[in-house]
Amino acid sequence: MRLSLKKFNTFGIEAFARNILFLKELKQLETIPHLKDCLFIGGGSNILLTKDIEKTVIINQTRGICTVSEDDDTIELAVASGENWHELVLYCIHKGYGGIENMSLIPGSVGAAPMQNIGAYGCEIKDVLTYVKAIHLDTLEMVQFSNKECEFGYRESIFKTSAKHQYFITDIGIKLTKKNHSTHTRYGDIEDWLTARHIQKPTIEDISNAVISIRESKLPNPAILGNSGSFFKNPIISTTQFESLMTKFPTLKSYKIDDQKVKIPAGWLIESLGWKGKRIGNTGSHKNQALVLVNYGNASGNEVYQLSEDIKKSVWETYGIILETEVNII
Repeated sequence: MRLSLKKFNTFGIEAFARNILFLKELKQLETIPHLKDCLFIGGGSNILLTKDIEKTVIINQTRGICTVSEDDDTIELAVASGENWHELVLYCIHKGYGGIENMSLIPGSVGAAPMQNIGAYGCEIKDVLTYVKAIHLDTLEMVQFSNKECEFGYRESIFKTSAKHQYFITDIGIKLTKKNHSTHTRYGDIEDWLTARHIQKPTIEDISNAVISIRESKLPNPAILGNSGSFFKNPIISTTQFESLMTKFPTLKSYKIDDQKVKIPAGWLIESLGWKGKRIGNTGSHKNQALVLVNYGNASGNEVYQLSEDIKKSVWETYGIILETEVNII
């Protein structure tokens, strides 16, 4: 019997699995042979299914938030990997814990957060993460990674490089502030939102509300229009390449990282080439955010993938910049 995965990926792609296991307790993993051959899905917000899955699919539904340590100023929480990320953010704001409010409304599960080193509006999970616990898929040994051992980079970690497909993340630790929060409002969109509402001393809830409002205005709701958020990473190029490009494209947008590297907004590159809002068959680039590829209802994973390849080719041929996908192609 084939089992549909359509409701387990935010693209809403119809693909089928040979077998599905709903993981609620870690001891269930002990009963599964060839665990390394299984496909783990959390929130399904960072995958593009291009084929049926001829293996067991494990849907992570583990839950739990508890206190590891606490003092007058900070609190460290242990969070199960199956928890919904945005619901965790709202939980922390309700409790008055600061540090992840800028990452409000990022789709997906807690377990995906360190894998991708998720981030938004000047903050990343690496800024608050204390550890990652994971089960080695060959030995079933529980291993704990420190923040440094996770080897975080831009939308990257050891779990996407040298340790890819070797571990299942079971829970993470995050250290948050209980008072005297260090708020991050320097991104223009947040500043504009706060200014428009005459908020001069924003709380963590104010910042979360700003981010939610901004994201909802730019990004389609996956429940209405299938997507996985930003499909591509913002490319980082050398200063030398950037200066050369500026002679040809003086309006090129950029963010200086240091004296050697410059980040280019992938959305700007894609929009500049006419892809924003363009529909091809059942897929296309969203009208409000070129970085977001969408499923208009009946797209196959291969349709979306082909669109992404066409966009990458277009950017390369014009700018000589390679776009990397943020989404995992399966």
